Amino acid sequence: MPQTQSSTVSVPRANDKGMMNSYLVKPEGAGPFPGLVVIHEIFGLNDNIRGIANRFAEQGYAALAVDMFSNRNRAVCMMQIIHGMLFRPLNNAPLSDLHSAFAFLQKQSGIDANRLGAVGFCMGGGYALQLAATDKGMKAASAFYGAVPKPLEAFAQSCPIMGSYPEKDFSVQGARELDAALEKYNIPHDIKFYENTQHSFFNQQRTPFEVEASKDAWQRMLSFFGEHLGEHHS
Repeated sequence: MPQTQSSTVSVPRANDKGMMNSYLVKPEGAGPFPGLVVIHEIFGLNDNIRGIANRFAEQGYAALAVDMFSNRNRAVCMMQIIHGMLFRPLNNAPLSDLHSAFAFLQKQSGIDANRLGAVGFCMGGGYALQLAATDKGMKAASAFYGAVPKPLEAFAQSCPIMGSYPEKDFSVQGARELDAALEKYNIPHDIKFYENTQHSFFNQQRTPFEVEASKDAWQRMLSFFGEHLGEHHS
């Protein structure tokens, strides 16, 4: 297994409104490595998300797992997030903080600033899609059961998107609409719906079906990122 190096880093929020204590892990060596911003679920930056970041580093990526709740009251953060998703889905304070995290990752030593993407889960999946539609420096995004921001016209200039959704999840209708929109706008995409799985299947893997779906989604994601963040894109 490749050696990795990890550290806790302070990532500035947008407009210098505090810092996000975050987890940065990358392969040993000089690089340059492709980079990923990893965006957590509603549970915040926990060992599950750090573990996913570690798995990416073992595959040759620098992964920055941000803590969107860092140094903030979580209840206030959640109100801000819900308000942003409902009323300002492509222009809100948490999204601005993620743009700042993206810029932070771009400037790190050993990172190829031309090969950057994002992956998010549940709440984070929604933000990965928001980044895909709004950050012109991003080359690929992967969303797990994330709410799809509107309007869908915002994805006309999106980076390539991969999505993984439980077949009967609340997020499925939006994902099917996104799939059609990306097809319409000729954006490279891979949206898949998994039978016999529930919300958060990748993070929790509660049944054999979810274990298999998680393995499949992980391999799809590595292939997708390899295609769009591979060395031929540097």
